[in-house]
Amino acid sequence: MKRFLDWIENTLMPPMASLAEQKHLKAIREGVISTLSLILIGSLFLIIAQLPIPGYAEWVAPLVPKLMLPYRVTMGLMTIYATYGMGYSLARSYKLDGITGGVLSLAAFLTLTIPINVTPMLVEGSTPLGWVLPMGYLGGQGMFSGILSMIFAVEVLRLFKSKNWTIRMPEQVPESVARSFEALIPGTIILSAFWFIRVILEFDINLLLVSIFTPITNLLGNNVFGAMIPVLFIHLLWAAGVHGMSVIGSIVRPMWLLMLDENVAALASGTPATQLPYVTPEQFYQWFVYIGGSGATLSLCLLLLMSKSSYLKQVGRFSIVPGIFNINEPLIFGIPLIMNPVLAIPFILVPLITTATAYFAVSLGLVNGLVVNATWTLPAPIGAFLATGNDWRAIVLVLVNVLIGGLIYYPFIKVYDKKMLEEETTASQTA
Repeated sequence: MKRFLDWIENTLMPPMASLAEQKHLKAIREGVISTLSLILIGSLFLIIAQLPIPGYAEWVAPLVPKLMLPYRVTMGLMTIYATYGMGYSLARSYKLDGITGGVLSLAAFLTLTIPINVTPMLVEGSTPLGWVLPMGYLGGQGMFSGILSMIFAVEVLRLFKSKNWTIRMPEQVPESVARSFEALIPGTIILSAFWFIRVILEFDINLLLVSIFTPITNLLGNNVFGAMIPVLFIHLLWAAGVHGMSVIGSIVRPMWLLMLDENVAALASGTPATQLPYVTPEQFYQWFVYIGGSGATLSLCLLLLMSKSSYLKQVGRFSIVPGIFNINEPLIFGIPLIMNPVLAIPFILVPLITTATAYFAVSLGLVNGLVVNATWTLPAPIGAFLATGNDWRAIVLVLVNVLIGGLIYYPFIKVYDKKMLEEETTASQTA
């Protein structure tokens, strides 16, 4: 095992650590994270509109269109907010104006969606609406288009800025006005390129990107082995001392958001909560796999409280409360779990096993699918209950996985506890 961890540290970790700091991936991560508050707000209204209480659905039915409005302007427009945030972040990483980067990225993305004149479609006598944007690709479905738009827009802006191909205004001109004129030439190139592709060539980039990534999303979202792939790499990196979620999450989070968006849309359209399109959006891992944090370490915290080693018992005591709220850095660096040949085995194995048990529970309809992005610092049973649309069976699944984690961690922690106790005894005798 030590040789394997050395290979991870010396061969796998350096490129992965560099990948985590790659400008485009970092911008994607920061832009998507910037939308989380809106997603949480939209999820709250979705819960209110979809409470699984007998008789509630009939009572709330007349109010559902109004209750769903906050959801439609938050999660339903998720890619609009994310594209601006990603463009802002990438532009700042190049020391360009963040607002300009965000605005150009958003404008490029919106150019890919052709407005529709709905006035002729309306019933005679109704209020004319004129031109409207279809919302189909403005939510999670359009995330890949948003990423492409952001990269193209900011890279064109950077090129023109570096070559001084911009309109410069006198110093007396207010900064906001000068910034607008600096973006005039690159903005024209960006929008003209996207307009030509989408309108003149009638080439639907949104549709192309969705068709390209759908097989990958299906593999990750509806295949037990695909569900295990990100879990494996996240914990291999953590075991070697790299924040695995920062690296792998940057790559797969757009797909996770697409899965959640599809699940929410399906639920809102009347699909039963046990038959949603995708099993494993990010919330699946958050509540059923990473119970207590990466490595499903809440089980380990509980075992440490029963350790004979005074040091391990102390680590368990100061880690249990943060662990309940899914913060396990005190545990990871306190034991430590990183570069630990003994505990690295269960640290990697437990999440893989709990992924499998949770996957089959959700895919077989024993537990509702994931539809709500509940804040990650909630205790796992509460978060799982909310994320599945208030399904009490999710609480049972969390407890089952905590038990499974404890059974797997137990023999390894016994060995490690014995080793630590012997070291403490030797140290006290020689003191």
